[in-house]
Amino acid sequence: MGKKQRDAAARYDRTATYPPAEALGLVKALAHAGFDETVEAAFTLGIDARQADQIVRGTVTLPHGTGKTVRVLAFAAGEQAREAEAAGADLVGGAELAQAIAAGQQALDWDVTIAAPGMMSEVGKLGRLLGPRGLMPNPKAGTVSDDIGRTVREFKGGRVEYRNDRYGNVHIVVGKVSFPPEDLARNLAAVVEELQRNRPAAAKGRYIRKLAVSSTMGVGIKVDVNQLDGLLTLIR
Repeated sequence: MGKKQRDAAARYDRTATYPPAEALGLVKALAHAGFDETVEAAFTLGIDARQADQIVRGTVTLPHGTGKTVRVLAFAAGEQAREAEAAGADLVGGAELAQAIAAGQQALDWDVTIAAPGMMSEVGKLGRLLGPRGLMPNPKAGTVSDDIGRTVREFKGGRVEYRNDRYGNVHIVVGKVSFPPEDLARNLAAVVEELQRNRPAAAKGRYIRKLAVSSTMGVGIKVDVNQLDGLLTLIR
């Protein structure tokens, strides 16, 4: 452990909660892997994940991107296929691509699937393959769209999908350890704002109950959720 990590560890208390900016600074200082670790935020929400009207799902555009190269597959034909290609989609195709995936002739090696509405009759047949891998396009996630070009550009540029798990938690990437602290803070602020905007009407009591930030190989740093409104001033 280098001096930077030792100094950070000396001021890190596992039981304490930290202001958002300080917590992100600790994540950066405590990162020690030999690669550019991903920074993730883990939210515990005050929802009953068993209730359909309390599912929290959507997408958010991170102002400074994720720092990752995102491979996008677009199901489209004709002019929409050309728009997807021009926007930088890594794989583009229609019924023939769906058939190749179903036959195991196309590796499932992309990160986001986008589909034109007219393609969903073909894409729907791939539910058993794509669903368990989180690759099934869905209108609620913004991945079924008539504006294929714009949607491809957004996901390539830092738009990410989120969804609560069965315990009411949302895990979402907010950048890389190499990002400047202010960029991580603005990305986190964008996520907080999006989650608050998407609060289910049926959710009762405190909504964002807990938040921790961590790097791929690092420890979780607890964030003081009472200070999240101050974080939002970075993007408003």
